[in-house]
Amino acid sequence: MPSSPASLLKDARRRGGLSQRQLASRAGTSQSVVSRIELGETSPSWDTLCQLLAAAGFELDAQLLVRPVDNSHMLADVARIRALTPAQRLAEVANLSRFDASIRRG
Repeated sequence: MPSSPASLLKDARRRGGLSQRQLASRAGTSQSVVSRIELGETSPSWDTLCQLLAAAGFELDAQLLVRPVDNSHMLADVARIRALTPAQRLAEVANLSRFDASIRRG
């Protein structure tokens, strides 16, 4: 379940046993900045959020997760791809790579 920057920061600050003022002091910012983020009035940059979480004694661990997409045109191709031999799959990837390179060249 994804969390908002506001809830992440508030949880980290509380778990770290810090007031907004203490966290702000550790992070080199003002208490009002911490308050506005925790209230959801402003959304911090990634760097700012990581800096505030670090000041509370935490590290943000972000990962990309594959999410299935309903009704995707790509799903229709799964059966065809699974039927290919490993060599045929490699040839598909090579063709796609050449196609991608030609598009990037202009």
